[in-house]
Amino acid sequence: MNDPSPVRETLRRIAREPFLVIGLVILAVLVLVSILGPLVVDNSLAQVGALPARRPPGTYPLGTDGQGRDVLTSLVLATPQTLKIGLLAGLIGLSIGTVFGLCAGFFGGMVDTVIRVLADVMMTIPGIAVLLLIATNVRTMNVTLMALVVASLSWMTATRTIRAQTLSLRERSYVSIARLSGAGGLELVLTEVLPNLLPYLAASFVTAVSRAILATIGLEALGLGPQNELTLGMIVYWAQFYGAILRGLWWWWLPPVFIITTIFIALLLISAGLDRIVNVRLRGL
Repeated sequence: MNDPSPVRETLRRIAREPFLVIGLVILAVLVLVSILGPLVVDNSLAQVGALPARRPPGTYPLGTDGQGRDVLTSLVLATPQTLKIGLLAGLIGLSIGTVFGLCAGFFGGMVDTVIRVLADVMMTIPGIAVLLLIATNVRTMNVTLMALVVASLSWMTATRTIRAQTLSLRERSYVSIARLSGAGGLELVLTEVLPNLLPYLAASFVTAVSRAILATIGLEALGLGPQNELTLGMIVYWAQFYGAILRGLWWWWLPPVFIITTIFIALLLISAGLDRIVNVRLRGL
């Protein structure tokens, strides 16, 4: 019999991890709602003052908030924005960390020293302080800019971990054989080291997205998010600003908290599943 293709083998390994499957299903549902939702709902209902104050249930399933916006419509429009911030920040931060980590770990010498010192210095700077400083001095914060700000302070951990992985991989026998065959430098990194890092990078990406979403929600809860764009964190901020908890307006703050929690649960399950695939020692547990 022929050996199974890499894609088929990968799908089989994924199917054997229930945590990973459940997490992917939850995240897929959220992404599907994020893509199709804004095309179905009436976006004008998410404008301030669009509706009178109403409790759920009724014409609007989740009622309206203190600013006259339909809560359900607001959630449908805010969820993709929050996911966008996390995905952008995670992708950019991990990409920078991957490039630096590969260069530091594989080439060593002065390259390794410069990158390692730069990462160590950046890690000593309190990230939340820098985020607060940038957010308070930017005239108009938007979703893309917030993702870039978070990404600029999230590449150091990825750099260190990928450097450590690269140091281990470059001593493997297949790398030595490729080097003896005439491959060298960038070719070795791209053809031998990077492909073997892909499972680890997938797990790292999920972790990076989780941290990015957590950081942005923390900033938004302080009122330092995009004032003119709907995100889950900004809905929570406005609910807090207008005293929704004290006034008993549970339908204003509880739904976004529930969706945020669901996102983190999905990412946690995916991360746990990927860890079991990457880490051989966990597969027998």
